[in-house]
Amino acid sequence: MNKPDYEDQLLNTPYPKPDAYGSLSMPVYNAAAYEFKSAADMEAAFCGQTTEHTYSRISNPTVQYFEERVKQISGAFGVTALNSGMAAISNVFMSIAWSGANIITSNYLFGNTYSFFANTLKAFDVEVRFCDLTNEKDIRDNIDDNTCAIFLEIITNPQMEVVDLKSVSAIAREKHVPVIADTTLISFSAFSAKNFGVDIEVVSGTKYISGGATSIGGLIIDYAAFDWAKNRRLNPLAKEHGNCAFHYKLRKEIHRNFGAYMDPRTAYLQTMGLETMHLRYEKQSQTCLQLAKRLQTLPGIESVNYTGLPDNPFFELSCRQFGKTPGAMLTFNLESKEACFQFLDKLKSIRRATNLFDNKSLAIHPASTIYGNFSQSQRDEMNVSSKTIRLSVGLESADFLLEDIKQALATVVC
Repeated sequence: MNKPDYEDQLLNTPYPKPDAYGSLSMPVYNAAAYEFKSAADMEAAFCGQTTEHTYSRISNPTVQYFEERVKQISGAFGVTALNSGMAAISNVFMSIAWSGANIITSNYLFGNTYSFFANTLKAFDVEVRFCDLTNEKDIRDNIDDNTCAIFLEIITNPQMEVVDLKSVSAIAREKHVPVIADTTLISFSAFSAKNFGVDIEVVSGTKYISGGATSIGGLIIDYAAFDWAKNRRLNPLAKEHGNCAFHYKLRKEIHRNFGAYMDPRTAYLQTMGLETMHLRYEKQSQTCLQLAKRLQTLPGIESVNYTGLPDNPFFELSCRQFGKTPGAMLTFNLESKEACFQFLDKLKSIRRATNLFDNKSLAIHPASTIYGNFSQSQRDEMNVSSKTIRLSVGLESADFLLEDIKQALATVVC
């Protein structure tokens, strides 16, 4: 029998226990705690000798089923669902970093991710080394014995830079450092991170997964591919748990102590979103490519940035890693910040809002919003231009979106 495709595997993931009423959808277990038949059963559960649930801050049946579905379709060893993408990132680094450690990453990061690295971790004496991840020499020059990870976004937001994942992972393997990637911009139904050497994947479930921006959530996807004996923080655990040491640390300590586990109602919504994610991803990304090509012909638009365009500098690499329709986000530049504001104010159908991959198309001016509290010099270093509009393409047709963009552009005073 051939390997099941995405939907076949997803829709046939069994419940951990049969539902008493034969429900086709996993029920929402809005329970804080769970009753046991005996003190001995309670002891066994709390001490990890059974897989029974004890308290929903630690595990919950509805959330567990969501995690299991993601595990099945991603081929991961372990999946942990948290209450945001930022919670996923912070829980990862609280699990693997130590005082005196350093992280190799790029200046091209989402605003809060950058702030977490540059500001929050600094208080814990964790150094962040911002370098050019498209330059092998720069990566090698920055790695040392205290490097705990290389972190990257597979397509940066909003700069749209693409890193050669196989090249980065080869350096990481040589230097005994894990690769941690934020893969939010490409659905994992269309991209296998583990095939490109990613050890731990972080995903904002708020985006493609949630199915129309219904909920906030995040995922940590662990492939148990890294030898954690090479990590100073996890070396003692690796002696007993080997490549599973990260998952053990995360599940037995970090996520419990930080209290960021996913809510069961969110897990229910995102489980439903998973069932249509690939269909929506294909539609949205195909529309995004069509729209990107057509935007290049419009007067008033200085440039269009989408890695699926043949003239994009990352086109060939993007095709190798993500296919010819690399996600549903593009950016384009107008003449000035003032032109961007005029354009946004005249949109009639495209919503002025943050977030990505809602069913509705969304437009935002990143420099004045997501990066509004950064200094001009910081924005310059991060290549966040005041002339850039970010567009998240929804489920509308390319024709419909183009007409709205045209009428808004016609009102811009140059």
